[in-house]
Amino acid sequence: MKPRFAATSWSEPPSAAPLARAEGRLELSFRRRGEATVLDHLYQQGCAKARFPRRETGAHMTAVTLNTAGGLTGGDRLSTRVDWGPGTSATVASQAAERAYRAIGGVPARQETRLSVGEGAFAEWLPQETILFDDCDLARDLCIDMAPDAAFLGLEQVVFGRTARGESVSRGRFRDAWRLSRGGRLIYADVLSLEGDMQGRLDRLAAAQGCRASASIVGAGGGLAGRLDDVRNALGNFTLWGASAFDDMILIRCLGQTGADLRRMVLAALAPLRGARPIPRVWQI
Repeated sequence: MKPRFAATSWSEPPSAAPLARAEGRLELSFRRRGEATVLDHLYQQGCAKARFPRRETGAHMTAVTLNTAGGLTGGDRLSTRVDWGPGTSATVASQAAERAYRAIGGVPARQETRLSVGEGAFAEWLPQETILFDDCDLARDLCIDMAPDAAFLGLEQVVFGRTARGESVSRGRFRDAWRLSRGGRLIYADVLSLEGDMQGRLDRLAAAQGCRASASIVGAGGGLAGRLDDVRNALGNFTLWGASAFDDMILIRCLGQTGADLRRMVLAALAPLRGARPIPRVWQI
């Protein structure tokens, strides 16, 4: 009898297996219960999670988001939706800095965030910085929809390479888009797009003057625009920044040589906008 062999053998090259991709979806909503803001709805799927630390004295209700995948690479997708119900006040922060690693396969990582702020609500969106690594490919999209009498304070921070280790980003792609609407009317839109030699572009005097970290802070409603002078005074000892107010909004841009420099600037700018409220505890680690 002739021996029988399997249709394949160990000598044949294995078929290419698809790379594992991280996916996460997070949905949060807050509501009023008496004078307090409480969690109304939580849905978490995949690597996107949320935790709710004990409220500190003087702080709003706080939710802390985290990506259990440890970072983002090509093809990963993170989706976050947060709804502030009428009359609520809550802060959403991130547990740690997000990381955008080298992307393989020409498919970008995508991070989509949708924030809805109801009537009379005060929303704070305070994630920690995103660190870009060489050969990263990340597209971020942040959309905020506010009621006419709501208030919003948010920021996004980017660090181009781990500056403490002497890293830089000489190759990669990064797209960061903001859209803010109030009462259904678009009042602010901004897109940053970098591709190729990011370090070379950041070195230009008309771009970032060699800085490796940037932040944008946007405040709307709630009298935040009236604190422009206080913000400028708080940033007076720093070098590369700008702050302006218009249409009941305040906009602040900061550039830092390192991520640590940027954080000091951001904390200084946030202080007059947040009053006596403590910075989220996760920022202090």
